[in-house]
Amino acid sequence: MSDQQDFSGDAADKPHRRTMREWIGDLFSDEPDNIAELLAILQDAARRQLIEVDALNMIFGALHVSDMHARDIMIPRSALVVVQEDQQPAEFLSTVIESRHSRFPVTGDDLDDIKGILHAKDLLPLVLQDSAQRFTMKDSIRPAAVVPESKRLNVLLQEFRANRNHMALVVDEYGQISGAVTIEDVLEQIVGEIEDEHDVDDDSFVKQLEPRSFHVKATTTIEDFNDYFGQDFSDDEFDTIGGIVLQAFGHVPELGESVEIGALRLEVLNADSRRLRLLRVDTPEPIQKGLQD
Repeated sequence: MSDQQDFSGDAADKPHRRTMREWIGDLFSDEPDNIAELLAILQDAARRQLIEVDALNMIFGALHVSDMHARDIMIPRSALVVVQEDQQPAEFLSTVIESRHSRFPVTGDDLDDIKGILHAKDLLPLVLQDSAQRFTMKDSIRPAAVVPESKRLNVLLQEFRANRNHMALVVDEYGQISGAVTIEDVLEQIVGEIEDEHDVDDDSFVKQLEPRSFHVKATTTIEDFNDYFGQDFSDDEFDTIGGIVLQAFGHVPELGESVEIGALRLEVLNADSRRLRLLRVDTPEPIQKGLQD
């Protein structure tokens, strides 16, 4: 008699534990042919509670990032807080403290003459009197990363990670500085708004790019939106401008879709599976109050 034992009966009686590979395989058993079909499958999976809604929204954000460019989310040139190469600590420390930023472009003759990036943490030795006397801007700044306005955000994020940079200056086709973008700006397109202790009282719901072009958070209240743009949208049905835009579309719009409401043109720059995040607003006439001299 053979010493081998037949375990086939026991194995058949045991319930099969599905592996993650099998679960994913079932989820995508009908292989999608395009992004729209993929998103529809993911939305169905969320409705069946196979994946969390927050996870779904991050997937949506990650997919949209590949369609967005640095110019879509950059801090515009007019809003940049910079220090000058020839300034001494006593001259620029008040700017650093008031802005609460962690990185500052350092300029030479003008804003297009970028010398590098000054990190706020590198200024900590200035609390020691001897260090303050020995401070030189040239030895304190770090090289500045420069990217074109057309740089895709997914590629930019990879470069941030590879080079360990947290800020890049954005240039237009003529090589002039048009703004700056940070790694936090990119990540917010994926995971949503990232707030820190300095964001509690932040009321910068509108970011002016040009006299007739603005970035507006979809969560901006209708009252604030009306005040800024001189509109009279009703807040009887909705609290935010995102609600007004969704009503105008009649569906959750895709990235790049636009709609005209009154005299304004509103384009969707970022959205997840359920809500709008960021809008571009173009006005018929220039608005100067958001631009710095």
